[in-house]
Amino acid sequence: MHHTPESMSALRRVGDELADATVETLFERGEVGRFNTLMRYVSTVGQELPEGLPDVAHEYLRATAAPPSWVDWGEMERARLFFIDNNVHVSTALAFSAMPACYVIPHVARLLSATHGLEYPSRRMAETGQFTVYLMQPDAFEAGSRFVPAVQKVRLLHASIRYHMRREGLWDEEALGTPICQEDMIGGLMIFSIQVLDALHRLGVHMSAEGAASYFYAWRVVGEMLGISPGQAPADLEEARLFSDQYMTRYMGPSEEGARLTRQLIDLYEEVVPGTLLDPAVAALIRYLVGDTCADWLQVPRSAWDTAVKASPALLGVLETVEDRSPLGAWALDRLGHLTTHLELSSLTRGRVMQYAVPEQLRKEYGLTSTGSRSHRWVPPPPAFPS
Repeated sequence: MHHTPESMSALRRVGDELADATVETLFERGEVGRFNTLMRYVSTVGQELPEGLPDVAHEYLRATAAPPSWVDWGEMERARLFFIDNNVHVSTALAFSAMPACYVIPHVARLLSATHGLEYPSRRMAETGQFTVYLMQPDAFEAGSRFVPAVQKVRLLHASIRYHMRREGLWDEEALGTPICQEDMIGGLMIFSIQVLDALHRLGVHMSAEGAASYFYAWRVVGEMLGISPGQAPADLEEARLFSDQYMTRYMGPSEEGARLTRQLIDLYEEVVPGTLLDPAVAALIRYLVGDTCADWLQVPRSAWDTAVKASPALLGVLETVEDRSPLGAWALDRLGHLTTHLELSSLTRGRVMQYAVPEQLRKEYGLTSTGSRSHRWVPPPPAFPS
């Protein structure tokens, strides 16, 4: 759907009617505690719901159990294979580009700071990574998978944030619109889809146009399951570029909360990096991916690594050449990517709650190697507002 500034402003007044009504009913009936206790045991598709679950929760879970009727499963399969081929690159883009991009929207940074459970970047990173891995499982929408229950819980989490922000007077709804409104949900969808693809392109990662389009398609499906109204999300990468650029130019800017969240994020990543010698590379990579203007707003420190990290595309190009020309090299890089991804999330969660189920078995199942054309690389759609 092609959006104008006027239609985007209208989306600021709209939340998620179904999830909001469910949460409000749970609070009105005093059933939130019982719901939370029982839902801890609901983690997979097809699982029998626990006895005593409130009726309104039954109705919500039944209404949100299926993906949109328009899903093209062939496209979803191509998205999954794209993720398998680029899992470590996508994880890097999510960590060093998408997360800071959220913080450069002042009202989003303010909401994240005001929400206790989302204040800790390690938890949010772990949840985002786990969510993505659940989505890219071969049985993500089948009995026994964990993806659909995760979506249902995240949607209610957003609704509960809206509920509390309004009830406790933590949000200027007249000036800012509805907390986690439709425009912000679509904006978030852009940050985790086309802006991740932009980051991969900036890193020099080889992507086919088909793979990039499928990756975006999968997130569009997820967006509707998370409560974006049908037909409101951009339909393809060209529309996504327009919405993303309009959204970012409407809102991005400096904020105290954004700078503080970014500092927490950098501290977290520096803890993950062994020793201290490479610590400045963390900030340098963030600066490289989000650009100097946004990095300065977020008070990302400068260092000599700012120049060195610009060699990342050349280094990745060498590694991908090795992967293309040598089956042994491809195997070794796949293993290195798997271990790196596993280490990233294990370090973030410290093994306490979540486990990073990297879908290694998918590659075995399909006997896949990279099939993306190196000569027809995806090029991001041009900026909607050329400078």
